[in-house]
Amino acid sequence: MSRAVVLVSGGMDSATAVYEAMKRGHEPLCLHTSYGQATEAKEYECARRLAETVDAGLCRVETDHLAKLGDSSLTDDDMAVPDADLADEEVPDTYVPFRNANLLAMAVSFAEANDASAIFIGAHSEDFSGYPDCRPAFFEAFQRVVDVGTKPETEITLQAPFVEWSKTDIAERGLELGVPYEHTWSCYRSEAPACGTCDACAYRLQAFQRAGATDPIEYAERPDYT
Repeated sequence: MSRAVVLVSGGMDSATAVYEAMKRGHEPLCLHTSYGQATEAKEYECARRLAETVDAGLCRVETDHLAKLGDSSLTDDDMAVPDADLADEEVPDTYVPFRNANLLAMAVSFAEANDASAIFIGAHSEDFSGYPDCRPAFFEAFQRVVDVGTKPETEITLQAPFVEWSKTDIAERGLELGVPYEHTWSCYRSEAPACGTCDACAYRLQAFQRAGATDPIEYAERPDYT
């Protein structure tokens, strides 16, 4: 089996990406980054449990540079995480400036050092409007960076298998593959229970509701987002 580095945040999208990578014949190498986000301890716990479940290696990178640079409610204690507005197409203040470029750069280093042939990231279409580093054009451009910035003999393919999918599509695929969603976390605000009202909770709950399934994690509130 060829190796694939999977960026594992602890959330449902990246967990599904791990199972998708395995379905496509890869041995997953999980890479988790703690960068000062409010729920980093819970996210790491979920990433660790996922890696144990699939018997995969897990590399944790701890860095505070994204938090120090600021301008995101995910890392700045002085900025409140806003309630969900699923109709808003502006870049939200939960956007961490150029985060995916930072994470993918680490993933490329990890992949090249461990002879991995692919990198998987769980970005999806509903991230497009709010997060410019989740768009197909970004991943296409980053693939070119990988091609020119690694050794001549290195071949690493950047794969965003859900980039044209909705969150509901991901939930349905994960349920089909048996992803243990009870061991994933998406909430931006709280490590237990999930708030149910931030953007991440709203999109997640909406996905399960539209898929006709019950999200197995605990919520303080479970609004109807269908």
